[in-house]
Amino acid sequence: MSVEIERKFLVRGDAWKALGQGVLLRQGYLSSNPERVVRVRIEGDGAVLTIKGRSVGATRGEWEYAIPVADAQEILDGLCERPIIEKTRYRIEFEGMTWEVDEFMGDNAGLVVAEIELLTEDQVFVKPEWVGDEVTDDARYFNSNLIRRPYSSW
Repeated sequence: MSVEIERKFLVRGDAWKALGQGVLLRQGYLSSNPERVVRVRIEGDGAVLTIKGRSVGATRGEWEYAIPVADAQEILDGLCERPIIEKTRYRIEFEGMTWEVDEFMGDNAGLVVAEIELLTEDQVFVKPEWVGDEVTDDARYFNSNLIRRPYSSW
């Protein structure tokens, strides 16, 4: 089993935008059940199918498989729960770690979060000045929950 250990934070200001190139992501959910999230994502020229288990703290099982972009597009258009999540992702290197900053669009416009993947839950890392409050344990910020309760409705 593959394991994902990820912490999520709100982002302050917009100084971070000058630190990385943004790439458009479109993702949809075949299952947004917290026990078994199944997602399809198109990012740039590639597409993946991802299966995630229930989160325990910042850790959960994760399996990811490359799929043809045309298949991913058909799945997004015809099978996924609505709405589709659209966001621009920026990958920013800071103090030897990669931060992924997601700027959401559509019903989630105005929401900007930064995520960092770790090797262990207690791994020490340095937060950039533009990284704010941690929201790892707040289920409202899970992408799979943003389709049921978009940021604009908070």
